[in-house]
Amino acid sequence: PLKSYENTQSISDINLNKRTKSIYTPLELQFIEMKKQYKDAVLCVECGYKYRFFGEDAEIAAKELNIYCHQDHNFMTASIPSHRLFVHVRRLVAKGYKVGVIKQMETAALKAAGENKSSLFSRKLTALYTKSTLIGEDILFKEIWFHTLIFGLDDSVDVEEVTTDVPDNYLLCICENRENLKDRKKGDIVIGIMAIQPTTGEVIFDSFQDSASRLELENRVLRLQPVEIILPSSLSDQSEKLINSITSM
Repeated sequence: PLKSYENTQSISDINLNKRTKSIYTPLELQFIEMKKQYKDAVLCVECGYKYRFFGEDAEIAAKELNIYCHQDHNFMTASIPSHRLFVHVRRLVAKGYKVGVIKQMETAALKAAGENKSSLFSRKLTALYTKSTLIGEDILFKEIWFHTLIFGLDDSVDVEEVTTDVPDNYLLCICENRENLKDRKKGDIVIGIMAIQPTTGEVIFDSFQDSASRLELENRVLRLQPVEIILPSSLSDQSEKLINSITSM
């Protein structure tokens, strides 16, 4: 299986896999371009009535979802039915993965009636899920509606399976300001935090001065128990040490 996308040139430059000396398919070239944009996400690519994983993403899906993975042209691939998308997305997110959903931007019927019916389906990222941004109920109703429309009513979509264990997931943002501190001691800093609860729309924000021990920051992080933290590109050593200590637990 192809393990890296870093050295793959743009579609306009090359269609040849130098390692295997074989030609990429149009879908594989499309996936390579999308993977360049979302390197840290497991991508689910809509292909008709199923979603496919490619390359390392397929191997991850096979391991975490207990589904079959096999070689297809230049990539390992695995697939799931469309109506089970959210169930599997939730499982991957629960395992700590960032999951991107790539959907077809045109239907087969419209494409067949158009002038470009023999070309590749256009696709783009429509959702990117992490532990803090996974909102179960919203997607649940979309998936049940889609499944009912296509397949009719049956027990293939287990409501309890999808909605259970959707906790209060705070996304916490932290920023620091080392300037304009009166009577500043070594390590002192002004910290700003904002916590967002996507499932309820709740927003919590605070600004406070903290000492080198970062006791105030620790109290707030432990109280909120965020599932995801967004940090600035530059973080003080004391804050970074505290965050690393908390997240490692």
